[in-house]
Amino acid sequence: MTDADTKTGRNFDWFRRSLLYYFQRARIAREVVMGSPVSRSHPLRQLFGALTEKSFTEHLGWPDLNVTEYVSNLLVEFAHTDQLYKIHNKQGRASDSVVDMLFESEVLLEAQSFDREREVHRHIGDFTLFMTGLFPEYLRRLKTVGLIYHKDFLVDYVKTGKRSYGLVAEYGSYDPEQDSPLFKKLSENFELCVTGLGFVRSDLDRMQDPAYRQVKDLLLN
Repeated sequence: MTDADTKTGRNFDWFRRSLLYYFQRARIAREVVMGSPVSRSHPLRQLFGALTEKSFTEHLGWPDLNVTEYVSNLLVEFAHTDQLYKIHNKQGRASDSVVDMLFESEVLLEAQSFDREREVHRHIGDFTLFMTGLFPEYLRRLKTVGLIYHKDFLVDYVKTGKRSYGLVAEYGSYDPEQDSPLFKKLSENFELCVTGLGFVRSDLDRMQDPAYRQVKDLLLN
C-alpha cells in the first residue's frame, strides 16, 4: 500500500468517526463502530436514504427507487472503512487500487470463478462511483505530478466503473430478472449517478456535516 493509499484509508477512518460523532448517541453509534450490519431503521441509513432520494428524484428527475436504494446502501456500506478495500488477493492482502482490483477480477489472471469475477467487478463499480461522486478532488489529485507513480494514475474511474457495472449486468446472478436491469441502469447512467452523489455531497456540506468536511479537508491538504 502506498503512502497516498494509507492516507486515504485514514481519511475514511475520520469519515466514519465523524459520522459517529454526528449522531452523538453511543447506542446508535455502536453498530458502525463494531462494523456490524446497520439496521434499516438506523439513523445513518435514514440520512443517506433521504438525501439520495431527494437528489435523484428532485434534482435529476429520476425517481427510480431501485437505483436510489442501491446508491444509499452503498454509502452506508462504505461508512465502514474496511469495506473500501474488501477485495483481497490470494495472499490475503487488500487490493488498494483499482488496478489491483481489475487484476483480481480476471478469470485468466486471479479470479477463480465467474462468481468471483462478478463480485470484484461489482465492487469496482461501487468504489469508482463512490470516489467519483463524493470525492472528485481526490481523483484530480491522483492526476498530479506528485502522484505519477500511483497505480491509478492513468485509470479513468468513470469508464472503468461503467464497464464493471456493465459486466455485472451481463453475467447475471441468482436473480437475473432483478439484478441485471439494475446494474445495466447503473452502467448506462453512471455519469448521472455521479451527478446525483454530487448533490448528496452538497447537502452534506450545507448541513455542515463534520464527516464530509473532515474528509474534504484531509484529501485536499
